[in-house]
Amino acid sequence: MTEHEPSSQRRDPGRSRSQFWVLVAIFFGPLLVAFLLYYGATAWRPAGRTNHGELLQPPIAIPELQLAAADGAPLPATVLRDKWSIVYVGKGDCDARCQEALTLMRQTRLALHDDLPRVQRVFLVTENCCDQDYLQAEHAGLITVLLEEVQGEQLQAMFQRATPEPLSAAGRIYIVDPLGNLMMSYGPSSEPKGLLEDLKKLLKLSHIG
Repeated sequence: MTEHEPSSQRRDPGRSRSQFWVLVAIFFGPLLVAFLLYYGATAWRPAGRTNHGELLQPPIAIPELQLAAADGAPLPATVLRDKWSIVYVGKGDCDARCQEALTLMRQTRLALHDDLPRVQRVFLVTENCCDQDYLQAEHAGLITVLLEEVQGEQLQAMFQRATPEPLSAAGRIYIVDPLGNLMMSYGPSSEPKGLLEDLKKLLKLSHIG
C-alpha cells in the first residue's frame, strides 16, 4: 500500500512562489522607494519649493582623482567619497561671495548636530590660492583643493557641466554624495535655509556616508 503525504505537509508551489515574492517586496521595496526619491525623474522635493537646490538629472559621477591641497600635499583619491560633501568653487583670495558661501557651509554643517560627522566642507580653488590667514581663522577643518594639473582641470570641467553660467563667476554651492556623485547646486540667490533643509532630507533618506 502506498503511503500518502498528509495534506498539511504537501507543498503548494503557487503559495511558495507568492511567499517568495512577498519577502522580496518587503526587503527590496524600501530600497527601491529610496532610490526613486533620491535619483528619480520626479524630484523628492515638494513642488514649488524654489528656495531649494537645483537637482542634477542625471547626477555627474566624479572619478577618483589625484589632487593636491592648498599646501601642495597630495590628497587621497577618495577625498570626495565616503562623506556628504558641501563644495564651493572659487578663487583662493576669497571675495565677499566666497566668504558668505564658506560661512553658510560651516553654519549648515554645525546645524546638523548628530549628523555632523557625515558631512565635510570642501573648497575647490581655481586660482590665486590662498588667503590662509582667513581660512585658518574662520574655517578650521575646511578641505582646500587646488584645481591645477590635468586631473584638477578635469574636476573643474565636471563642475562646469553642472553650472549654467561660467564657473568662475557662478558663486555656487554644490552637494556631492558619498559615492562621488555631483547631484545638487545652489546659486547665490538661493534661500540659505534651503541647503540645510535639503541636507537633512538627504541624510534621512540615505544610509550611506
